[in-house]
Amino acid sequence: MGAEVEGGGGHGRGYRYRRGDRYRYGVAISLCVVYTFNFLDRQFLSILAEPVKRALLLTDTQLGMLTGLMFALFYTLFGIPVAALADRYNRVRIVAIACGLWSAFTGACGLATGFGSLAIARMGVGVGEAGGAAPSYSIICDYFRPEERGVGLAIFSLGVPIGTMLGAASGGWIAAHYGWRTAFLVLGAAGLVLAPIIPLVVREPARGRLDPPRDAQPGTSVLTTINVFVRSPTLVLTACSAGLTAVLIYGLLSWMPAYLIREQGMRLPQIASSYSVVAGITIGIGTLVGGYVVDAVAPRRPYLYALLPGGAALLGLPFLFGIAHAQSWVHTLSFMAGPYVLLNCYLAPALTVIQNGVAANQRAAAGAIFLFVLNIIGLGCGPLLIGMASDHFAPEYGTHALRMALLCLAPVFILVFLVQLAAAWSLRK
Repeated sequence: MGAEVEGGGGHGRGYRYRRGDRYRYGVAISLCVVYTFNFLDRQFLSILAEPVKRALLLTDTQLGMLTGLMFALFYTLFGIPVAALADRYNRVRIVAIACGLWSAFTGACGLATGFGSLAIARMGVGVGEAGGAAPSYSIICDYFRPEERGVGLAIFSLGVPIGTMLGAASGGWIAAHYGWRTAFLVLGAAGLVLAPIIPLVVREPARGRLDPPRDAQPGTSVLTTINVFVRSPTLVLTACSAGLTAVLIYGLLSWMPAYLIREQGMRLPQIASSYSVVAGITIGIGTLVGGYVVDAVAPRRPYLYALLPGGAALLGLPFLFGIAHAQSWVHTLSFMAGPYVLLNCYLAPALTVIQNGVAANQRAAAGAIFLFVLNIIGLGCGPLLIGMASDHFAPEYGTHALRMALLCLAPVFILVFLVQLAAAWSLRK
């Protein structure tokens, strides 16, 4: 089984840890469940965009702001100070409190009466979710050795496809039978039940216990971590390439349900039964493949942490034109599977580069800086730009305006590949 390592570290309960202990996978899976709710709450509005738009009389630009920019601003701005706390205090408790907060505001979305009240609720969701991912990255890195972190972070990141699948399935079904307001209220209540369970299942580990001694440094400020981050071309390029990839991912995730309903005549029950399954499976495959492949080949050839996801993104470009020209929702889902797999190969390699590139007591803050860049670029711009483009094309293309807006993503595929090439060059040096 391997040597025992003392755990617990200061703010958590102590226990004996064995290398290879299955409990570490239990931790990754438990945090994946929390991240599933995190992403589910984040994406729920995209799934319910059409009924919400009709009920609250919103434009596509307003929907783009609500699904992207409004959430991203507060998620990223609060992410860094919350991560700074997580680098000093009990990370598990911070994740639990955050889960309760974002769930309460998710429920509040179901009480919205217009754009303003829904925007306030979305801001609250963003503030709460700021305490979810970055502390979880740090926890997982204290359960998995450096050469195994791609797998650990990939397991955690499965919250994205699972959240996408469950969000489309549950949101579509509940909204179809009981209305979109009930769907938000049910999801918020479920998260409030989950929050107090988290500290009972996940133990707070000692920081840096699986890292080389040189990484076990005394406490550091968030400003020091920011300085380390911005002075590293590798970390900056990795974050920027991730942000550009997220423009594509969040753009498609935010608007694909609306596109399928408007262009291909799908109904909410079909979104729940068909889109949810295809999206969940394909994003999950991409996430896991990215984690396992880089753990297998990249530690000996670090440039592959960037080159592999960059090449995968470029391969996804032809599928975008297939989506735009498909004649049925079945064909649209088939073409959609390509970019959903290929684009999501980026996350585990990027997280591994970021988390291995800083000291153990800087990981939550470094993760928050990474998420700041990723979400300001990707989540803040992707959905909003497509919404604005759709409103721009509407006078000329009418009901096909969203199709033209999605095609505006084409140059971003090429840009992702070029930035990943620069990141690969930096990693090779």
